[in-house]
Amino acid sequence: MSKFNVKNVRANILSAPRSEPTPSGRTYEGAPGYLRDGRSELFLLAVSNFVGENTFYESASSRDLRYRDLVRSMAVDDIDWLARFLRWLRTTANLRSASLVGALEAARARIEANAHGRTRDLVASVLQRPDEPGEALAYWISTYGKEIPKPVKRGIADAVRRLYTEQSLLKYDTATKGFRFGDVLELVHPSPDPGKPWQGALFQHALDRRHGRDRDIPDALPMVRARSLLLAAPVEDRRALLGGALFREAGMTWESVAGWLQGPMDAQAWEAVLPGMGYMARLRNLRNFDEAGVSDAVAASVASELADPALVAKSRQLPMRFLSAYRAAPSLRWAYALEQALGHALSHVPALPGRTLILVDQSGSMGKRLSERSQLTCSDAAIVFGAALALRAASADLVQFDNRSAPVEVRRGESVLRVVERFWGPRGGTNTAAAVQAWYRDPVHDRVVIVSDEQAWGGRRGQDPTDAVSPRVPVYTWNLAGYRYGHGPSGTGNRHVFGGLSDAAFGMIALIEAGKNADWPF
Repeated sequence: MSKFNVKNVRANILSAPRSEPTPSGRTYEGAPGYLRDGRSELFLLAVSNFVGENTFYESASSRDLRYRDLVRSMAVDDIDWLARFLRWLRTTANLRSASLVGALEAARARIEANAHGRTRDLVASVLQRPDEPGEALAYWISTYGKEIPKPVKRGIADAVRRLYTEQSLLKYDTATKGFRFGDVLELVHPSPDPGKPWQGALFQHALDRRHGRDRDIPDALPMVRARSLLLAAPVEDRRALLGGALFREAGMTWESVAGWLQGPMDAQAWEAVLPGMGYMARLRNLRNFDEAGVSDAVAASVASELADPALVAKSRQLPMRFLSAYRAAPSLRWAYALEQALGHALSHVPALPGRTLILVDQSGSMGKRLSERSQLTCSDAAIVFGAALALRAASADLVQFDNRSAPVEVRRGESVLRVVERFWGPRGGTNTAAAVQAWYRDPVHDRVVIVSDEQAWGGRRGQDPTDAVSPRVPVYTWNLAGYRYGHGPSGTGNRHVFGGLSDAAFGMIALIEAGKNADWPF
């Protein structure tokens, strides 16, 4: 009788991240904890790391130290992988602080190891917004002192040449910053880009601004000149200038208009500044538009742009941002556009065949805010991903769980924003094993998806929560917090872990189910 050459034999599919096959530690709630290899631990931590922020189980200081140690080790052992990862983290995952800190800590580690190559490019690759060269210097000097190694300086200088423009100077070079544009220029000494004949004048003007030198603004900087004229206008005349030629030439942002008017941001002010507002700024100001009384015609134009798939992709907004905007907006005139935008932001969520069990963690630890400046939580991410996956699946059982578990109704054709309202929200413990045992049916379910921070409760038996699932059935855990130990093995044997706050890694499910190894998403 054959033991191996049997019907329906399948290849052993490997995926990243990967863990040890047997537990060597404990989750924070006492269940067996599976340690990941260095790359896997770093990946899962970084894609959910806002740097300097406490999580439910881990202080900001210990979390940041763990991140730095992992980055520094990888910078010496596997710089090729780390360089690709950090660039992806900034440009695709859109995580600014984690990628910036990662690049600078990697630079420090490589310099200490006398491995200077790649450092300049590594630093430059994560600086993608004009205020980030100053952020990089602030981090380095506050952490390591005033002596800045040449590779770090040159990487920052490369970014300065790429990012510094008239508009960026007016938007980001403010007195609230510890490192102004002029400070950056004096510390890293970039040469103007030969392809930008105005950049030399811009650099000189930035230095003049920083040191309070009252010099004429060069003709090569027409936007800066227009802004200066606009600021010189008497306060009582400013509202009449809204939307005019000088206003448009001055590159006014909504933040600058609010202070410039020295009066309320009414509908006229918002409608004047809307053409220059970016996607994120519009998304975050829907409440202000409603409260100011922006007209339905203008609102319809804004809604159309919010729902544009190309603009959604370019904005790289996390899917939960649309849930946050939906909750904040007083009127329903934005609802359909936000639902469409959320759908575009979840474009990688697959339409899974067969029947899928989706378990969404709603324990108390999932209620921790992602950052101090945000009202969004891990729970918000979990319910958005869980609802989207259920709505797209051919057949799905959507279940929420903490100490207890209950089904969440999903009707065909519903919106994600409607389904998420049916979750009870974060509350009790994390009895993942009980939820799996209560709802998994063999041979009914073709796969199990668990959306969680993986900090499973140990319980009486202290088991791997996926033990109740047949070994032939894949279990996909979506990790939303990046703690050190996971609740089960991953990377092989039909047990896989993904991570992060965006939908990008969902594409791995299709690869795995097509019988292909699923490597890193970069």
